[in-house]
Amino acid sequence: MSPASVENNHIKFMERPLIVSYSYSGNTHRIAERIRVMTGGDWCEIYPWQPYPMAFPELLKQVKKEIKSRYYPKLLPASYLPRSYSVIFLGTPNWCGTIAPPMASWINQNDLSGKIILPFYSHCGGAAGDFQENIVKRCPKADVREALSVIDDGGKSLGEILQSWMARNGIRVFQTV
Repeated sequence: MSPASVENNHIKFMERPLIVSYSYSGNTHRIAERIRVMTGGDWCEIYPWQPYPMAFPELLKQVKKEIKSRYYPKLLPASYLPRSYSVIFLGTPNWCGTIAPPMASWINQNDLSGKIILPFYSHCGGAAGDFQENIVKRCPKADVREALSVIDDGGKSLGEILQSWMARNGIRVFQTV
């Protein structure tokens, strides 16, 4: 595969980007799906070996404990590996102001050096965090671009939100939706 080329901070795809996402409630899933349609990229959903509790109080308790202890859950095998991709979109819910532990686990398991990383996250208006900085710390040898924050699943304006974000980051959109 030919790599993506970068000219004046704009990306011209000669290959598909990779979209990697973890979604608990489905919001991040819907955003990732829209990115896949817009870019023609390959999509890799990640899943923890042990599912998270369905009840919110139990979920919040477990997530806080995992984030505080820097626990990285075991993941089910992924359908795509990042090594043959130059551009990677990383999607996660905002959990306690940071990336969800399953996404942190995936990042820790994969070398993203030299990759262009476009982080995006869904939230319901909870604790704000610096997702871009969270990714930069985990991927110091990657070109981490502006993180996109989306409330819930973006609703009817998701296509416009994504198109604007991708344009600011030099991403060519194949299909607008």
